Amino acid sequence: VQLQASGGGLVQAGGYLRLSCAVSGRTFSNYPVGWFRQAPGKERELVAVITSSSGPYYPDSVKGRFTISRDYRLYLQMNNLKPEDTAVYYCATDSRYLSASYYAKYGMDYWGKGTLVTVSS
Repeated sequence: VQLQASGGGLVQAGGYLRLSCAVSGRTFSNYPVGWFRQAPGKERELVAVITSSSGPYYPDSVKGRFTISRDYRLYLQMNNLKPEDTAVYYCATDSRYLSASYYAKYGMDYWGKGTLVTVSS
């Protein structure tokens, strides 16, 4: 399974970006998928996930601003961006059908190379 995220860049606070992730090597729509981020000096954070058993999950830090979706690619629409959203963003997928809380704590099986998002104040 291979994933490749794209769409990062520099944006001013209050702006928006749409990240995209290409997935190959599996039937993409059948498995959990998610977006994570890691800022310098901070732990990895789950920002959006679609599991097989429920609708999308978002932590409070991005709820109402970020939207995850997929067709033949995985997307993350990020609106009203804040400087604290600055991080490297990764798309990921998993072979198991586990909960959002599990993925938030342990991550997923397969990861793509990240794309950098920088939000200026």
